[in-house]
Amino acid sequence: MRVKRHQLVRRRRAVGFTQETLAEALGVDRSTVRRWESGDSSPLPFQRPRLARLLRVNAEELEDLMAVTSATTSSGSERVGYALRHPSGVDVTVAAELRSDMERLMERYDAVPSATLLAEAGQQLSKVGFLAEEAPAGRVRRELCSLQADAATLMGQLIWDASQRRDHVSARSYFEQSLEVARQLRDPATEGHALLRICYVALYGANDHRQGLELALQAVRATSSASHALTGLALLHAAEAHAFLGESSACERALSRAEKYLGYSDGTDAAHGMFTPTHFGRLAGSCYLSLRKFDKAQQLLQETASGMRGPRKSRAIVLGNLTLTAIRRGDLDAALVAFNDAVNELGGTRGGGGMNVIFRAARELRAWRDESAVQEAQDRLLALMEAA
Repeated sequence: MRVKRHQLVRRRRAVGFTQETLAEALGVDRSTVRRWESGDSSPLPFQRPRLARLLRVNAEELEDLMAVTSATTSSGSERVGYALRHPSGVDVTVAAELRSDMERLMERYDAVPSATLLAEAGQQLSKVGFLAEEAPAGRVRRELCSLQADAATLMGQLIWDASQRRDHVSARSYFEQSLEVARQLRDPATEGHALLRICYVALYGANDHRQGLELALQAVRATSSASHALTGLALLHAAEAHAFLGESSACERALSRAEKYLGYSDGTDAAHGMFTPTHFGRLAGSCYLSLRKFDKAQQLLQETASGMRGPRKSRAIVLGNLTLTAIRRGDLDAALVAFNDAVNELGGTRGGGGMNVIFRAARELRAWRDESAVQEAQDRLLALMEAA
């Protein structure tokens, strides 16, 4: 266990914040503040200036507040280093340390550009893969193989996102690596997650909606007895595949089933952490946009965007779809508000999915290209791309 950052806790209290009120002021969840104070994670670079202002300290003083006894961290790193030199002696403690490293890396995925995480994720996958091959048979090897599957999935996510969803081949190869390991482990939840990631490449990258639908349904079959959360998510993407194909009734049935499964998910679910309360509105809103049911789409997407806190790659997608909804309804003012919010979101996260949707919206805004507000909005998007 890491030593708590007592100085950070004392300073927060001194300026009158609870964990809840500080989280609200920063636009993050309370659990994020709790992890900072417990020493399990640290604020990301773009969060630190605002945190310093709220705590009424300068940058150097904030670093002092964030200081934490590093004995546990150092000893963990030493254990991993020793295991890499003597892999036959790897144990559950090393596996747990590597799992913690992976979880911290995954926490950063949604808030920062994927390109900034690629090197670290590649190193993590290399270490875990090596130890999984060399570890003695039994519990430790199984845990390392499970971690290898997760690390391969993360690498696929990062590559696909950093390429703005263009490098389908590399991303899919990592997802298939994860799928192979999951099937060797007979782990249906991990298998379903890998199938879902391959489904995303088909649906949102290759635009092969039939293949995407089949992969989503494979994920449903794989996870139906293992994880309500994953089954619900797979059904949501099956619904979106039906919507892309113009199959309105099938889409509605899949949405209804997804809502039922997601309602069953609880803290004991193998994939509970993958599901958030905004998932249903995000995907259902996208479905209704594709089906040209704009009133339903707008309501769901607005509620979802409002419920998302902090920088999120998925929020940029929601705002992009909200922009498209307003454009297709002929509401330029609403479209520009959502468009500019989406560009602001992309400035921090550079999410590939959000980029693709907002560029689609920019193309559709050309119908109003003589409007000065449209020109200014599109100039902001170009400036963002030039700064990349």
